[in-house]
Amino acid sequence: MLELSLFVILALFIVGGAVATITNRQPLFSAFGFLVSMLAMAGVFGLLENQFLALAQIMVSVGAVVVLNILSIMTVNAKEENLPQEPYKYRWILLSGVLVSPVTFLIYKSMSMAYQHFSTLETVNTKVMGETLFSAWVLPFEIVSILLLSAMVGAIVIARKKDVIAKETR
Repeated sequence: MLELSLFVILALFIVGGAVATITNRQPLFSAFGFLVSMLAMAGVFGLLENQFLALAQIMVSVGAVVVLNILSIMTVNAKEENLPQEPYKYRWILLSGVLVSPVTFLIYKSMSMAYQHFSTLETVNTKVMGETLFSAWVLPFEIVSILLLSAMVGAIVIARKKDVIAKETR
């Protein structure tokens, strides 16, 4: 009963942090919402008795990503009048949720099959997970890495275009 109560509390923190990340107007408050979600996710991993994932979640998501986001936000120092007007923000959030739902369902189904694969193993430790990830699951792993790389390159290109346009208008 205690584990269920802790899980519900952590799930509420995850959802609340995600909603705060999306709906806050100030970027710094959005970053703090993301921080709450990532810490609660580490708590869920701790409840599942997977200390490796809990610590990796804290070190990577909280320690690197959130700190980098907060540093970037504080460096930019966005003022309220410079933030974009978003009159249809909640409609876009709803449309995005509807469009992402089928992909989420497919990921859920594929992860349930992954659980069946791992449940046949006698002991699951990081060595076994690594060997399985880089043998049977190497193609999805590489697809995700290429997707993340292309997103990073796209963000750099968009930022450069804005920088070039700003220099040309001066």
